[in-house]
Amino acid sequence: MRRMSAAAILAGALLLAPPSASAASKEQQLLMAELRMMQQNQQQLAQSLITLADTLKTVTGRMDDQAAASRKALADQRLLIEGMTDTVRTLRERSDDTNVRLSSITQELESLRQTIASMPQPVAVVTPSGDPSTPPAAGGPPVATVPGGPSSTAPPGVSPQRTYETAYSDYTAGQYELAIEGFRTYLKYFPRSVDADDAQLNIGNAFYNAGKPKEAITEYQRVISDYAKTDSVPAAYYKLGLSYNQLKQPDLARKAFETVMQSHPSAPEATLAKQALDRLGK
Repeated sequence: MRRMSAAAILAGALLLAPPSASAASKEQQLLMAELRMMQQNQQQLAQSLITLADTLKTVTGRMDDQAAASRKALADQRLLIEGMTDTVRTLRERSDDTNVRLSSITQELESLRQTIASMPQPVAVVTPSGDPSTPPAAGGPPVATVPGGPSSTAPPGVSPQRTYETAYSDYTAGQYELAIEGFRTYLKYFPRSVDADDAQLNIGNAFYNAGKPKEAITEYQRVISDYAKTDSVPAAYYKLGLSYNQLKQPDLARKAFETVMQSHPSAPEATLAKQALDRLGK
């Protein structure tokens, strides 16, 4: 701006000065050309400043947006971390509670095992072979009885529901040996309870799932002989057939399946037995 003012003053002075010679005219023309260039440069500079200001404004807006997005992301991460911390705390509390419950159950089971170990446990043996369609009778294979007799007195504080649930939890967890021991304890103290037939059936299922079909056959025959009027009998016959099939005794397996279909046609196991018979035929 100062240069432009000086140039303007110089141009004015030259215009006021009288034309003395051609050299002065040429110098005046050069000054005027320079003045026009300076004006053009000024306009370009002003336009560049406007463009630069717009660019700066755009960049500043983007930086503000990025900063806001970063603050939001940081806040979201903080909330996520706090949520994960609460979840971990909750899981830890539940784990501690579970450990306490497991410890209590373990102590109760240990008490039951010690009680059982101090008592005689005569167990009749049932021959795995034979006709599965006929329950053991007098003069035939010995009928299995509940270990310890039908009226053993349960120790104080031992409830049938808790004892059954503990054994069933071991069964569903794949702890078959513990489950068998738990169900036998249940049958020892509560042989005529409402779940006694299920307990006996689950003993057979535990042996079957553990890959011991011979022992499973013995337990399924106990269901048939000791709980003949319960709804566990069709399942016992069906699983009896499966066990015989595993032992490569298809004739006995077929008889067991046919018994389910003939004696308990409305039971769900009758359909399963028919399917098993079809597979045996194939």
